[in-house]
Amino acid sequence: MTAALVHAALSDARIYTAPMNATRTPAAEPLRPLRWIGGTDGCLELIDQTLLPGELRWIACRDLPTLFDAIRRLAVRGAPAIGVSAAYGVVLGLGRGWEKPTRDWPPRVAEVCDYLAGSRPTAVNLFWALDRMRRRADALRGHSLDEAREALLAEAHVIRDEDAAMCRAIGRFGMELIPDGGGVLTHCNAGALATSEYGTALALMYAAHEAGRRFRAYVDETRPLLQGARLTAWELMQAGIETTLICDSVAAQVMREGRVQLVVTGADRIAANGDVANKIGTYGVAVLARAHGVPFCVAAPSSTFDLSIPDGSRIPIEQRDPDEIRAGFGRRTAPADVACYSPAFDVTPAEYITALITERGVIRPVTAENIRRMLV
Repeated sequence: MTAALVHAALSDARIYTAPMNATRTPAAEPLRPLRWIGGTDGCLELIDQTLLPGELRWIACRDLPTLFDAIRRLAVRGAPAIGVSAAYGVVLGLGRGWEKPTRDWPPRVAEVCDYLAGSRPTAVNLFWALDRMRRRADALRGHSLDEAREALLAEAHVIRDEDAAMCRAIGRFGMELIPDGGGVLTHCNAGALATSEYGTALALMYAAHEAGRRFRAYVDETRPLLQGARLTAWELMQAGIETTLICDSVAAQVMREGRVQLVVTGADRIAANGDVANKIGTYGVAVLARAHGVPFCVAAPSSTFDLSIPDGSRIPIEQRDPDEIRAGFGRRTAPADVACYSPAFDVTPAEYITALITERGVIRPVTAENIRRMLV
């Protein structure tokens, strides 16, 4: 499928299904980067993604400071996974290390949500999940603490399960855009490691691969923290998908050589008009895709949309520690006192985005009207 045919496919249909004669490969056990262990006094376990691909280690989060630190230092990352983790964090905040009153527990929920909201400012799923837990807590006023904890843990489980189902649906809607025999470029990591399981941008690849479609994934490093090299390449190879790692600066070259027929990324927040905040460098890839006539698509669940802000200029952009550039992974590569500008995200204008792929369908063209029609 050429880039032109991908454009045509996006124009002609909203819902994409696997061909009836597709040969399916056996489904492997899905990769899940987080899990809740035990009951209301249990803990949240997270894969420490800062150690991948060299080491697969789980972090046991038994209290709020441990979870806050895991989110802040990117041990858990990706907007959906951060949101799910925060939902479980509300349960942690009503558990160990806290003197439990019998009835006056609602103020503690508000305190916990405010605390976790300060961990990262850009990923809207964090705030969406915390707001949902606040509303559930409000509905439980008058109940005992034990009853509230049971109900809030059940709500966190539902948020996790809904996220997994949304990722699967995104894959079903978008899989037909994966060019049989062609190439797909992705930036950063929007796979299972960034969600409850399966992923958003990578969900298209997983669904197409399971349907027997052959293609090659091109993964750029995603500097400065190398989420593409460390996480996406590892994840895709675990799934048996043909994968080629490239430097960020090679994206234009592989497009010019005709190796790439589709670009797909995830998102951390999408404004009402379709502007997308995603990992720094995404905007540059979108500009390159436009210059080379390659469709640029974004895959994200409805929880990533923030219809309260009109456009991307209102999205808060997190600034990272300058030493992530000057001394990445502990090795000094620049003068210790050189000034750095290190935004974690950039904003891609809606006009550069061919389509938004959600669990409800494909939005094209990307306009405020079409977004509201799909989501509201």
